[in-house]
Amino acid sequence: MSAPYLTLTAPVEHETEVRRSRFICAVAPARSVEEAAAFIAGRRREHAGATHNCTAYVVGQRVQKGDDDGEPGGTAGTPMVQALVGRGYNDVVAVVTRYFGGVLLGAGGLVRAYGSAVTETLDRAEPVRMVPARRVRVAVAHDQAGRVENDLRASRYAVEDVTYAAQVTFSVAVGEDEVAAFGDWVATLTAGRARVSVGEDVHVPA
Repeated sequence: MSAPYLTLTAPVEHETEVRRSRFICAVAPARSVEEAAAFIAGRRREHAGATHNCTAYVVGQRVQKGDDDGEPGGTAGTPMVQALVGRGYNDVVAVVTRYFGGVLLGAGGLVRAYGSAVTETLDRAEPVRMVPARRVRVAVAHDQAGRVENDLRASRYAVEDVTYAAQVTFSVAVGEDEVAAFGDWVATLTAGRARVSVGEDVHVPA
C-alpha cells in the first residue's frame, strides 16, 4: 500500500549565509522529472553567475536524484535529497544556489549548509498532505451522465477526467478506504446501471 507524503502547491525561496557564502534555496512542486528539470533550468538561468547551483528532486516516491554541481562529491545533492525525504516530501524539487564568500567550509560544513538550506526553506512552506487513493472509472449511459456528473462534482470525490464515447466515463480519485463505499454510492445513484472499475494507485490531498 502506498504511503502518505507531503508536497507543495507553490515555490518557496529562502536565503541563508554561512561564513560569508550566500545559499539561496528554492523548493517547488514537481510531479514529473520533466517538471523538475524545467525548474532547475530556470534557476540556473536566473543565477548564471553563481558559484554552484546544486539540485535535488524526489518524484513518485521512487525517483530520487541529487547533483553536486561541482561541489565535492556527496556534499550537496545527497544532503539535499536527504532533507526532502527526511521531512516526508515527494513530488518536489530543490535548487540551492551558492555564491562563494571566500571561506572554505570543508566537507562537513558543506553537508550541513546544503541540508540546512533545504530544511529551513521547508520550514517556511505550507505543505499539502497527500494520502493514498485509487483511480476509479465510472461508465454510464448518456441519459444518466448529467445527473451523475452533478452529484460527483458536489461530492467529496475528485473528478479528474470525463470521456465521451459510446458511454460517458468519469475518472474519479477515491481514498483507498472509501472504494467499496463509493461503489455502493454509485450503484444507488444510478440504480445499478453504472459500470465501476478500480484502476491504478494515486494520491489525493487529505
